[in-house]
Amino acid sequence: MHYEGVLLGLCTFLIIGAFHPVVIKSEYYFGTRVWWIFLVIGLGFLCASLFIASLFWSCLCAILGVTNLWTILELFEQKERVKKGWFPENPKRKSRKS
Repeated sequence: MHYEGVLLGLCTFLIIGAFHPVVIKSEYYFGTRVWWIFLVIGLGFLCASLFIASLFWSCLCAILGVTNLWTILELFEQKERVKKGWFPENPKRKSRKS
């Protein structure tokens, strides 16, 4: 039996779950100005996935890469959620632009 598919699905679930608080905390402490960090990390993982021989690890790197890129969108959407009052705004950043 091959468990790689199930393990990859579980890893994907855990990665997505781990990135939810990352988005919330990143927007709270830094605003949207850290989007480029997720871009660099995401592109790095995607490039790495092209050169990894193991299909499992290549797929896992690609999932991490796409998740980092998706985090950019979620970061800007989180900014809108904060404006709507769904999430708390950082009072120390209130006067700064994100």
